[in-house]
Amino acid sequence: MVLFVLAACSAVSSGSVQAIRLAVHGESVHPTAESVAASPYFQLQANGPDGEAILVLGKVEDGKLGWYGQGDDILFTRDGVLVKTVGLPQNLGAMALSGAADPFATGLQHVDAPLSYTRTVDWSPGYRYGVVMQVTLTPESTDNVEILGTMHRLRRYDEHLSGPSGSYTNRYWVDPADGFIWKSRQYVAPGFPIELIALRPYMGKAS
Repeated sequence: MVLFVLAACSAVSSGSVQAIRLAVHGESVHPTAESVAASPYFQLQANGPDGEAILVLGKVEDGKLGWYGQGDDILFTRDGVLVKTVGLPQNLGAMALSGAADPFATGLQHVDAPLSYTRTVDWSPGYRYGVVMQVTLTPESTDNVEILGTMHRLRRYDEHLSGPSGSYTNRYWVDPADGFIWKSRQYVAPGFPIELIALRPYMGKAS
């Protein structure tokens, strides 16, 4: 059992979690509706190139949700989008959107035609700071997505990014009623995707 104590504004004070590093070191997890319901914590599954992990919500602050593994391993999301990671072999140091109103903040369910904007990102290692990526966000098909035995009818949105570090596509599966992102496949850095699945979602307002 891994116990950790978090700072003020935490959603949990302590918990038993599996480290996010498992997502890149060959482990797997098999959550069920019963196992998730038995825990009092908001939970997020992260599937990496070589394995999987379950994280718990440990911090809600400054518009960001902090999803904690063991030690220093953390994923930060805002409106369902990865904005920072800590403790991974490659890390997203920062991300900022410009050129349009943030469609994730206003709700992807309102997007019914392609949008263009830019994202400025920092990656480490390698001193890749201030990298400008051109982005096109496109609404796609409606898919059936099963999570913990429940079928969700979700709209898929593809976010294609291209720039000096190459190109890649993030995908988001969105509840058409309220815009909540139940599942996504996002790149921490070029060549390093992580799939995120909301097991017990936090739908409150980030403070």
